[in-house]
Amino acid sequence: MDRIGKYEIVRELGSGATSNVYLALDTFNNQQVALKLFNLGVLRDPNHAMVFRKSLQTEAALAGKLSHPHIVKIFDAVMDGELNYVVMEYVDGGTLERHSEVDNLLPLSTIAEIIYKCCKALEYAQSQGVTHRDIKPANILLSGQSDIKISDFGAALIMNQQSTQVSGVGSPAYMSPEQVKEQVLTHQTDIYSLGVVMYKMLTGRLPFEAHNNYSMIYQIMNIEPPPPSAFRPETPPELDAIVLRAMQKDRIMRYQTWDEFAQDLVNFFSNAPAQQKMFDTEKFDTLRSLVFFKNFSDVELWEVLYTSKWHKPNKGDGILKDGEEGREFFILADGTVKILKQGRLLGLLHKGECFGEMAHLSGHDFIRTTDVVAKTDVTLIEIDPEVLAKISVGCRLQFGDAFLRMLVKRLALANTRVSHLLNDSR
Repeated sequence: MDRIGKYEIVRELGSGATSNVYLALDTFNNQQVALKLFNLGVLRDPNHAMVFRKSLQTEAALAGKLSHPHIVKIFDAVMDGELNYVVMEYVDGGTLERHSEVDNLLPLSTIAEIIYKCCKALEYAQSQGVTHRDIKPANILLSGQSDIKISDFGAALIMNQQSTQVSGVGSPAYMSPEQVKEQVLTHQTDIYSLGVVMYKMLTGRLPFEAHNNYSMIYQIMNIEPPPPSAFRPETPPELDAIVLRAMQKDRIMRYQTWDEFAQDLVNFFSNAPAQQKMFDTEKFDTLRSLVFFKNFSDVELWEVLYTSKWHKPNKGDGILKDGEEGREFFILADGTVKILKQGRLLGLLHKGECFGEMAHLSGHDFIRTTDVVAKTDVTLIEIDPEVLAKISVGCRLQFGDAFLRMLVKRLALANTRVSHLLNDSR
């Protein structure tokens, strides 16, 4: 098979009972894509055929709807008689399945970071009216050490969709009690399922071991699982508590929001022993807390995180030098810096403030006119204007708005100082 529709087939990536996945080339956009080709002809049971066709319709409805760095983009979907396929973003990496086995588990901090990113992605999906309903390791792709993309929204529940939703979908071991009972579902069913994923990644085993689906369903509804530390002793109490709260059978006792779930993961990192490396979890939470980024959406904050460099100068370290060239600008994520001219203190900048931005705003090679020195240990976010020029238009506009607010604030402070000087001179 050389071509499916307008896509050139490069090679097969995998196959299942009802579909084959191919690496393909979109020649129009000159990009690699993953193409999932469905074979509904093998489904002799009309009910099964209906479920799989509904899955394809759901993914087709989401084409272009979900745009988040941790969700696989759906570019195209075709339903034309015997030719049924979905075209998705190609992610060069396997799923979390291989890291959910006892002999190939990831470090605790990496697991916490992966689950945090899943929380933020599924929070975004919820904001778009989408509940996944089939969260499991096989549906989470891993790229690099801890970057993930959630895939396979074929079982998703979409708010305000007119067509009938198929019930009974999902993977039994990861289903919430309300999903097992076929009750009305909310985002909390995905919270439960992600809790099970976290349990499996921490321990290499499911919270409930059963020989058949009936036994599994009984345990999901009636049995409390042992904490992950029972199988992986180095698991700290904080992670035990997070997993078990996410998996509470009573929705009132479970996390009510994705933000609650995510914030407990941030707290886990905050309480961990100090280390030089900052995890993406901490970086994202820091960005969200800074006034400079207050109007940025979560998707735009992930863009900032992935296109910036983070540094941790020590107290007394020089950051910028008077007379040197450079166009990078910096945002203080933590600490205080001194602005100096020939050794004379001109001012102090604190957490959330920005410096070096005039080099960027000038639009050409720039000679620094002051020294910047760390007054305390600081955390810096460095932005390269050349990289900034390549990010989304929306994100660039947010930077422009943030600079404008900052300049207005500085002008107001300068006017106040001038007024005080004039008053003192009278």
